[in-house]
This record gives sequence, structure tokens and C-alpha cells, in this order.
Amino acid sequence: MRVSARLVVSGLALCLALLTAACHTQDRSAQAASAQAVSVVPAQMQTLSRSVPASGPVAAWEDMQLGVELSGLRVTQLLVDVGQQVQKGELLLALDHRSLDSDLAQANANMQQAQAGAELARSKYTRGQSLVEGHYISAVALDELRAARAQAEAQLGTARAVRDTAALRRSYAELRAPDAGLISKRLVQPGQVVAAGSELLRLIRQNRLEWRADLPEAQLAQVRVGQDVVLDGSGVHGRVRAVTPGVDSSSRTGTAYVDLPQPKQVQPGTYVQGKILIGQGAALVVPISAVLRRDGHAYVFVVRDGKHATRVRVEPGSSDGGQVEVRSGLKAGEQVVSAGAGFLSDGDLIRIVAASGSAP
Repeated sequence: MRVSARLVVSGLALCLALLTAACHTQDRSAQAASAQAVSVVPAQMQTLSRSVPASGPVAAWEDMQLGVELSGLRVTQLLVDVGQQVQKGELLLALDHRSLDSDLAQANANMQQAQAGAELARSKYTRGQSLVEGHYISAVALDELRAARAQAEAQLGTARAVRDTAALRRSYAELRAPDAGLISKRLVQPGQVVAAGSELLRLIRQNRLEWRADLPEAQLAQVRVGQDVVLDGSGVHGRVRAVTPGVDSSSRTGTAYVDLPQPKQVQPGTYVQGKILIGQGAALVVPISAVLRRDGHAYVFVVRDGKHATRVRVEPGSSDGGQVEVRSGLKAGEQVVSAGAGFLSDGDLIRIVAASGSAP
């Protein structure tokens, strides 16, 4: 009986040991199955192209508002429309100039009359000089001829000034392009009676556009004239032409004016984002896929024990070629989750796998 009891006890102990081992194996299998598969890369120092992100409107380099200097005249010719390219000096519109032509013709006639009188007075004075030498006329008569000549020349000058004024007013009846460019707006119709100084047409001078990038004071200090610029989404490249010497006291922002030599993909008035390339420098970088935005902050998940993911708040900086700069919150060499971070929470159990396309 004692032998049988020992055998029973030994059998029960063996069964209990086997059951315990099986439970541990199942627990490990369950933990392995619940662990999130992720890929990790080390944070490393790298030479990075530094840039300053900015946003702002695209506008004309010079938006010229064109009008006439005469009031009460009717538009008889309108030769351009919106979107049309024009050259410097090209006729854009003409006003009814019949009354101006009449005034100019009258002024020309008066000037010709005054010119004839001046020529006659000059010839009389020339003859008087020869006569006074022969004592045929007195010196007083010669003085009278000299005064008549001066009076005729003054009348000629007055008539010429009146003629020039009439010609100038006649030129005001034609609106010509002050420079080459693109007609961006038309505010007049044929037959309309216009007023002096009112805007009739708008011209984008030389068809040049610029991007007016608004920047906070800290970033504005890093921008210099001549730096290259790339607009997001359009691939349009430009160069900084000017930077405001200070910032606005209320908004604490300044403006960088960027020339766009070939603005084919952007239109005036659009609000775009871009980046100003300020140079290169060494920076601690991680893949862009490793940086998550939650609650208005940037985070990465760091693996320090090989089993758990720890969420760390970081300050991102410039980005280039799929890499983003980490200015604070991370050290070089730390293992950062590069794939699968979007499904993690702080402290989650993880299982490290090779990134797709790389060797395990």
C-alpha cells in the first residue's frame, strides 16, 4: 500500500509540473501574439538642409492701376481684355478726342501766325540796323524795332506753349501701357464716360509675381536676401528679393518678398505654403514616419528594453529627403519606432521586426 501511495503522489506531482509548464508556454505565446510588430531605427547625426517654413499670399510684383487724366469723355476704343499680354507703349484704349483735335488745330494755327509775326519783326530789325548806320533812321526808331522784335518772339513763345498744352491734352485721350505686362483686371466698357483718376485697367508689370512670406521674428532673423525658396505642391522655385527690416508691433511677424521668375503653377491672390532654404548643418534626425502629432505636440516612440515602447515628446525642426530634425527630447543612438508607431500607446508591448525591404 505504501508503494502504491508513493506512486500516486509522484504521478500527481509530475502531472502538476507538466500542467504548469504548459500554462507558462501558453502565457508566453499569448504575450507574443498580443505584442505589436514594429520596426526600429537609431536616431543619428546627419547633414541636413535647413529651411524655414512659411506661408503667405502670391501677389503681383507691381500691380499698376491705369486710368486717364481727363473727365467727361467717352471711351471709343477698348483694345485689350483680361489675360492679354501687352508691350510698353501699346495703345490700350482711346477716348473721344474730336474736341481735343480742334483745340490742337487752333493752337497750331495761332503758333504759325505768331511765328510769321516774329520772322517779320526780326527782318525789320535787321534792316533797321543797316539803315541806322547810314543815318536814314534814328536810334529811337531802331529801339522801337528791337522792342517789336522782342514782343513778337514773346508772342511766339506763348503760342508754342499753348500748342504744347493742347498736344499734351490730346495725348491724354489715349491710354498706353507704361510697361510690358499682363492685363489682370478691366473696369471699363466701350462707350462709358470716364472720370479723371478712376481705375480703368490693372496691369501686372512685366508679368512678375512674388510670394510674400509671413514669418515670426525668430525665423525672420535667419532669412537673407538671395536665399532659395521652394513653394509646396507646385514645385515653383524663387529667391528672396527683400526682407522687412523689422516686425509688426501687433502681430510680431515680418515679411520676406520672394521673386518667382516662372510662376506658371501659381496665380495672384492664392495663399500658399513653402520653405526658405537657409543652408546646411549637422542635426539629429529620424524618419518622418517616426514622428506623430497628438494633442498639438510631436512625439516619437523609443524602445529601451527591447520589449516596450515609451512615448517621448520631441521638438521637430527642418525636414529633408524623408528625414526630420529633432531639436530636443531625443539622444543620438536611441532606438526609435519607424514603422507601426501610429498604432502604439505609451508602454505597449512590442515585437521588433525588420523593416520592409531590409534584411532581418
